[in-house]
Amino acid sequence: MSTKTTRRTFLASAAAAAVAAHAAPAAKLARRKPNLLFIWTDEQRADTIDVYGNRRIQTPNLSRLASESVVFRNAYVSQPVCTPSRSTVMTGLWPHQNGLTQNNVALPENIRTLPEIVNNADYRTGYFGKWHLGDEIFAQHGFEEWRSIEDMYWKYYREGRDTSRVSDYSQWLKGLGLKPDGERGDFGRSFAAQLPIEQCKPKFLELEACDFLRRHKDEPFMLHVNFLEPHMPFYGPLNDLHKLEDVELPANFNDPLEESEPLSYRLRSRKYVDGLYSDRFDLNTEAGWRRLIANYWGLVSQVDRSVGAILATLEELGLADDTIVVFTSDHGDMMGSHKLVEKGYTYQEAMRVPWMIRYPKEGRTQHIVDGHVSHIDLVPTLLELMGTECPAELPGKSLLPLIKSGTPASDPVFVEWNAPAAMPDGPNPAGAKRDPNKLQGPSIRTVIAPDGWKLSLSDRDRNQLYNLSEDPGETTNVFDRTEHKPVIDRLSALIHEWQANTGDTLMFS
Repeated sequence: MSTKTTRRTFLASAAAAAVAAHAAPAAKLARRKPNLLFIWTDEQRADTIDVYGNRRIQTPNLSRLASESVVFRNAYVSQPVCTPSRSTVMTGLWPHQNGLTQNNVALPENIRTLPEIVNNADYRTGYFGKWHLGDEIFAQHGFEEWRSIEDMYWKYYREGRDTSRVSDYSQWLKGLGLKPDGERGDFGRSFAAQLPIEQCKPKFLELEACDFLRRHKDEPFMLHVNFLEPHMPFYGPLNDLHKLEDVELPANFNDPLEESEPLSYRLRSRKYVDGLYSDRFDLNTEAGWRRLIANYWGLVSQVDRSVGAILATLEELGLADDTIVVFTSDHGDMMGSHKLVEKGYTYQEAMRVPWMIRYPKEGRTQHIVDGHVSHIDLVPTLLELMGTECPAELPGKSLLPLIKSGTPASDPVFVEWNAPAAMPDGPNPAGAKRDPNKLQGPSIRTVIAPDGWKLSLSDRDRNQLYNLSEDPGETTNVFDRTEHKPVIDRLSALIHEWQANTGDTLMFS
């Protein structure tokens, strides 16, 4: 047979080669494990993005992400304060199950986080930003790469950790020629918040995250990026981005905390008005509150810019269609609602957060999930999206069937609050014993029912009952009204059943 190549043979061979060349990347794409880019913030209430109703804050990048994502309209944290909430986001367990019921307690080594549950050596893993689950600046729990930004938690490190080490962010600032303001050679939060935007924590995390993506563009990865902002000190380079006259005070701003509301909340309200932030904000005036809120909005916009840069890098590298993107926060902030600030309340503004998921198989269209959902279902949902079996010990469930069905969420949502306890001085080992006789404030269990009723049972303070459908601002506590006893009995039974199912032994009447 002749070996001479004819024009027809050549063209046929070239076409076959071209098809093969295109088929190989397609086959590789089909076989590739999904990447995960998990972006979260600290203390960001839900109504800080236009999809949640606020069109005055400048968040073009988060708004674009929302337009391409599943958006959970009413998403709740497990406990509205940093460490307990983060423990659920990372492990899929309730705070009372993993033992992290208050701030500054270390996550035990035997409790697995998402990358440890996935347990796949093909993945490159990174955790960049605030951790607040113990041993802040040290790589742990299945994360190969670690970029730390917080130095204030060194006194809570477990035994054996080097307390003289400073965060990667502090080392970066030193490399830029800045002189530390801290005695340990670190930079405090207030110092960092007053730097130019190119030297602030969001920019540092942006640069590190984009570098991670470029280095691992040919490998499956799981990257968590956790911004501190818009957390206090409520100050940053974009303080003046939003005009004070454009700042709307919350609808329930002027709602007084009557005697029917918890005493612990009423006492805290005086702490703010009487001067906790008096060095920057006069919270005895509406002008002071508007200044505080404008600064908070500026911090949200600052994060938005860095999120935009990270997502743009994902696109630039051709990774967007292979990457699940999550955006959420560890809790909200009252930010003027009931004239309160910060977290730690069972009001909506502290418990409800933004939560969006963009995942390739569903394309890039917005899908709104109505009804109430919980962060307890976050890890199971990601496990299903990543093709990993959910461990039987996790109490949550994947929300993927709910998303695909297009039906509103219809299960009750539970939120816990555990009274902070006095901790021992010095290093804090995981599971350190707390003295129950030194508990301060109440412990609370809350349920939000599908019909909009919300009940909070307290072990030593006022109970609360609201009809969110009629009173979304929670301005009238109707717990003491006798006509609502059937509702209270029904919701109390839900709380007690949930406690029994999750091993929560706290007693409520």
